[in-house]
Amino acid sequence: MIEVFIIDEQPLFREGIRASLSQMTDIEISGEANIDESVLSIIEISPPDVVLLGAGVTSSDGLKLCQVIKQRLPTVAIIILTPQTEDFQLFQTIKAHASAYLSRDVSANELAQIIRRCARGEHPVNENLLDRPKVAEQILQQFHELSREKEAATFISPLTPRETEILDYMARGYLNKQIADALDVSEQTIKNHVTSILRKLNANARTQAVVVAIKKGLVSITRE
Repeated sequence: MIEVFIIDEQPLFREGIRASLSQMTDIEISGEANIDESVLSIIEISPPDVVLLGAGVTSSDGLKLCQVIKQRLPTVAIIILTPQTEDFQLFQTIKAHASAYLSRDVSANELAQIIRRCARGEHPVNENLLDRPKVAEQILQQFHELSREKEAATFISPLTPRETEILDYMARGYLNKQIADALDVSEQTIKNHVTSILRKLNANARTQAVVVAIKKGLVSITRE
């Protein structure tokens, strides 16, 4: 059973999500609250698997709370629900380490599917980068600034077919163990491939490698 906690400033919206997800036999609503840092004391006692967090376009309260939750409870997956999916907010969502970013008018079945994926450790938020090249550029630039890289084009070594396959799984948010299970190889083998991928793409993190790969057309994400 996947435990889900709802955080949103509108009680009626929370009630609607609760009613919609009540039809899912593998999902249970463990609680709900308004957008307030006091909610941390509630979910810290019994952390849910997934948090559904409302975030308005004009207010940053939801995204700030997302960042705090991930700092305190890094294993909890967070799905941001927003009235409008805008580039700036998507960028902030990724910086806040949310697992997914959805419009508030998402269907119950689609929301349930994303909840299941996030509970498995996937990061569907990466898929939004395909449609938002400006956001991908912002993320890449931030990685450059954080790692103090020089502003110069770098040579990207060609990837092997197997590395491209693994990179595709990475872009869809799969963890090393999940990739190993899917390809029927050891987790250490996947770790070795990931190290090679990061080196060839001149990346210092998985998300940076995904952004570079999308920008260079090395992978395409298949929506599930």
